[in-house]
Amino acid sequence: MASLQDIGVSAAINILSAFAFLVAFALLRLQPINDRVYFPKWYLKGIRGSPTRSGALVSKFVNMDFKTYFKFLNWMPAALSMPEAEITDHAGLDSAVFIRIYLLGLKIFIPITLLAFVVLVPVNWTGKTLEGIKNLTYSNIDKLSISNVPSGSNRSIGNVGRFTISEYDKLSCYFQVLVKNVPPDPDESISEHVEHFFCVNHPEHYLLHQVVYNANYLAKLVAKKKRLHNWLVYYQNKHERNPAQRPTTKTGLWGLWGNRVDAIGYYTAEIEKLTLEMHNGISLAQENVERERVTSDPKAKVPAAFVSFKTRWGAAVCAQTQQSSNPTIWLTEWAPEPRDVYWDNLAIPYVELSIRRLLMSVGLFFLIFFFMIPIAFVQSLANIEGIMKVLPFLKPLIEKKVVKSFIQGFLPGIALKIFLILLPTILMTMSRIEGFASLSSLERRSAEKYHMFIFVNVFLGSIVTGTAFQQLEKFVNEPSTEFTKTIGVSIPMKATFFMTYIMVDGWAGIAAEILRLVPLVMFHLKNTFLVKTEEDRERAMDPGCLDFATSEPRIQFYFLLGLVYSVITPVLLPFIVVFFAFSFMVFRHQVINVYDQKYESAAAFWPHVHRRVITGLIVAQLLLMGLFSTKGLAKSTSLLIAQPILTIWFHRFCKGRFESAFLKFPLQDAMVKDTLERATEPNLNLRTYLKDAYVHPVFKGGELERPVAMDEEESSPLVATKRKSSRSSRHDSETGSEAGVH
Repeated sequence: MASLQDIGVSAAINILSAFAFLVAFALLRLQPINDRVYFPKWYLKGIRGSPTRSGALVSKFVNMDFKTYFKFLNWMPAALSMPEAEITDHAGLDSAVFIRIYLLGLKIFIPITLLAFVVLVPVNWTGKTLEGIKNLTYSNIDKLSISNVPSGSNRSIGNVGRFTISEYDKLSCYFQVLVKNVPPDPDESISEHVEHFFCVNHPEHYLLHQVVYNANYLAKLVAKKKRLHNWLVYYQNKHERNPAQRPTTKTGLWGLWGNRVDAIGYYTAEIEKLTLEMHNGISLAQENVERERVTSDPKAKVPAAFVSFKTRWGAAVCAQTQQSSNPTIWLTEWAPEPRDVYWDNLAIPYVELSIRRLLMSVGLFFLIFFFMIPIAFVQSLANIEGIMKVLPFLKPLIEKKVVKSFIQGFLPGIALKIFLILLPTILMTMSRIEGFASLSSLERRSAEKYHMFIFVNVFLGSIVTGTAFQQLEKFVNEPSTEFTKTIGVSIPMKATFFMTYIMVDGWAGIAAEILRLVPLVMFHLKNTFLVKTEEDRERAMDPGCLDFATSEPRIQFYFLLGLVYSVITPVLLPFIVVFFAFSFMVFRHQVINVYDQKYESAAAFWPHVHRRVITGLIVAQLLLMGLFSTKGLAKSTSLLIAQPILTIWFHRFCKGRFESAFLKFPLQDAMVKDTLERATEPNLNLRTYLKDAYVHPVFKGGELERPVAMDEEESSPLVATKRKSSRSSRHDSETGSEAGVH
């Protein structure tokens, strides 16, 4: 268990690391050569240009204005000065609401911290419980926890207090609806079937539709050609710098083995090979062949479409109602923003979706279960005293102060951080397999898995395995009647491990985030070897974006730690407050100057944030009830039962009152907006704006012909159809009935 000295060593290492990262960032951001790394958002908006400085050549790379170095910390007030409304306009609602999560943490934990240090810390410090338990491993920090309060003492009553808050925002709506599971029709193509269905069932409001094409293979061809072209440009630039020597490469994997050939000739031939192939003895462009197949082959069209409506009211009615008596076909939902669409999953059938999600749920269970092994290993590092009792031959090495302080104060947190590096990628892959149709829903689902994983493995797993290692001898030798008491006393002692983790992940980790070391190195590598024009230099920038699938569960973990230990071990609260304050400033700066969001979801993640905060609150209340039961306070425990009940009622109230704002668009509001728009913009042509809104990204480069959006036939009052008479076929009659044609 980490002592006060070990915590001090960990704090020193992480504070110095964070300070070094911040100083490095403050100096690097001032250099003209790094301007596109630390201010890419302004370049993408066209507001900022490359710094031009007259004078010596060195001034183009290094800032020679020494006065600016005295103001190297001015990024902090600049990050805090921009109003939230301006951030919303500048970076989008998702970014603004994401920053609000950190502000929510400050609103919750600053009052709790003040109250805890005024009331709870003195109460805990003056208790003598730990000194009276034999063979119990503890440190001076544990004397500040509720474990040091005597059983049956009324001092424990002072440890009850809770705060929570809820904030919501409005959902913005569009004119588009995503339709999935379009049933097959023997007489009509998917596009004709969609047009027929909506002309019949939404005749007053249907405008046009865009059928979804399976262009995944075409996208792979385009991406592969782009990679080959990048290598060709690299070797051409290399040859221009040294015309006397032709660059060479190996034809094997990653250019590491195989025959050595001329690099420029090799990549030129590979691009030509990709571009041209023999088709029935005729040389054709492979991309054109695939494009023709995508746009003309009925099998390339998936049973889904993006349908546009003339009014918000019509779109709201369609998106929020069941379209057919068969609830598994003609499934409608609000269309995600065009940038938010995950095209690969639009073709998955309804039944297959259910099977996929069942399999991934089973896979998640086993992933969580087997990950307990590295968690137990991390906890073995955090409890040196317990290991010394079981493995006495390590005692001479561990007893050295420097080694012991480093292992207990720093190593457990960094080891856990390393074990969790690959986890987000695994969980995102599982979410993709589950078949969600938008990037935002993929990230929300992945965040849900990550939060569950952290709660079970990192929080509960660390407590259980850590307590087992820490009190192993006592568990074996004590009477069974004392087991519950030992658990109740030992669980609060895991606060020292979580303190080290917060300092590694929440202090040094956040400081490393603003330094952007990997994007800095990658930009200069691309700028050196691939960039020939200003357009190339702009493509070399990597602004990144908010990684909601990873960041939000991490924030929720800190909410959970703060709520649980606010009563049990209040000394942990300042670490939580520093994390939220530091992160609030850093991510404000990143959102303003760096991140370029890939999509906009109208803050659809906020209900999930609220639910997880409430979950953390209920967990804290249940753990407090269990801890009080070990203190001989049965009457107080029975009174505390009302806390989780009231918290669940509060959550249900908030869910019923506010969640619909993120899922539904009131018809009354839709009608008001439509009426105002007709009055203020009578000549607005929605068709021009909407017809290319949902074209597959592979068709947006301008090189490939775009599929045509199918328009409704305004000139004819009758609905055109290729369907035969229902008398000729029982199947036709049933299909027409399911489509809503009577």
